[in-house]
Amino acid sequence: MSSDSSRRNFLQSAPVAAMAAAATPSLSAAADSPTGGDIKLGIASYSFREFARGLCIKYTKQVGTPYLTIKEFHALYRSTPEELDKARADFAKAGITLTGGGTVYMQKDDPEDIKRYFEYCKRLGMPMMNIGPTAKTLPIIEKFAKQYDIKIALHNHGPEDKHFPAPSDGLKMMKDMDPRMGVCIDVGHTTRTGKDLLEEITAAGPRLLDMHIKDLKDLKNKDSQCDVGDGAMPITAIFKQLKKMNYQGVVHLEYEINADNPVPGMLRSFAYMRGVLAGLKG
Repeated sequence: MSSDSSRRNFLQSAPVAAMAAAATPSLSAAADSPTGGDIKLGIASYSFREFARGLCIKYTKQVGTPYLTIKEFHALYRSTPEELDKARADFAKAGITLTGGGTVYMQKDDPEDIKRYFEYCKRLGMPMMNIGPTAKTLPIIEKFAKQYDIKIALHNHGPEDKHFPAPSDGLKMMKDMDPRMGVCIDVGHTTRTGKDLLEEITAAGPRLLDMHIKDLKDLKNKDSQCDVGDGAMPITAIFKQLKKMNYQGVVHLEYEINADNPVPGMLRSFAYMRGVLAGLKG
């Protein structure tokens, strides 16, 4: 039995799952040791897409991580500067660190249109944006990444993505670009391309700036998403490789199921991942 399978079976027992959820660290504790290992775990706020910013903050605190990458639902692009200042203050007051935002689709070949997203990111104090660019817009984006000193993580979107289905597709264009230009590897979308996920992670090297993690029962079917630990995703191998690479970014849980009540499944997912990381550390 694989290490993922044995740990999965262990955590699926109701008493153990309950204890794991109860042991979820507070935000202050999580900031010091968020995972039980050396990898930081966070949340992609798309997980809370059915809820306004206040509930997004509440549920992030319940899950027990200070790291959040936000989707536009929780700070609109069309917001005034004052409204963005309020959003930034709301997250800061709750002890939440905004690690980035997106996916921001920068596909209009217009520098002024692209610039406004950098202004948005700067106003919120975010160090990084996850983006969906085109081959034509990527060089324009690089210029603004240098100007604003904001990291750019190209987010791949699988077989349906006509521009950059796999991380390696983006890396080909970025090989000679500024080091602030990198990728956000979405493990679900990447496996669905048929590419070897661990090879994609390894090949990204220092350009791996962000990770979106999830689990699938069928690695070729995006509709088979499940709680992390219940599927076929090689979670232990992923974290082993990230530790080997001394990955300095955050692994963000993007929980796309049970949209009306995501917290129980997210708690189980975090408990599983924390268990994996604790095992690797121990």
